[in-house]
Amino acid sequence: MTAPLTDAERRELTAALRARRKTLRAEIAAKLEVQDNPALMGLRNRMEETDDWAVADLETALDIAEISRDAGELRDVDAALARLTGDGYGECTECGGPIPYARLVANPSAARCIACQERAEAAQRRGPPATL
Repeated sequence: MTAPLTDAERRELTAALRARRKTLRAEIAAKLEVQDNPALMGLRNRMEETDDWAVADLETALDIAEISRDAGELRDVDAALARLTGDGYGECTECGGPIPYARLVANPSAARCIACQERAEAAQRRGPPATL
C-alpha cells in the first residue's frame, strides 16, 4: 500500500499543476490571439503562404488539434487541482486505490492508477462496442 501524500509532496504537486496550467493557458491564448476564428484565419494564412489548399487544410487541422489537445490537458490539470482541495487527489478515480507518488510526479494530473489507466487506454484502442 502506498503511503498518503505528505504536505510537502502536496505542495510540490500543487506548484507543478499551477505552473502547467499557466503554461497551457498562455499557449492557448497565443494560438488564438491573432484570430477570431482559428480555423478560417489559419486556413487563409496557410493558403497565402503555400498556395496549396491540401497543405493549408492539413496545417489548419493540425493547429486545431493542437489547441484541442492543450484544452483537454488544461481540463485535466484543473480537475487535479480541484481534487487537491478535497480528499480525492492521489486516489484512483476508477478503483479508489492509491496513485503512487512517482506517477504523480511524472504526471501530476493523473486520475487513475497505472493498472486502471492501462485498462482505459486498451478500451479506447478497441473503440466502442459494435452495434447491430
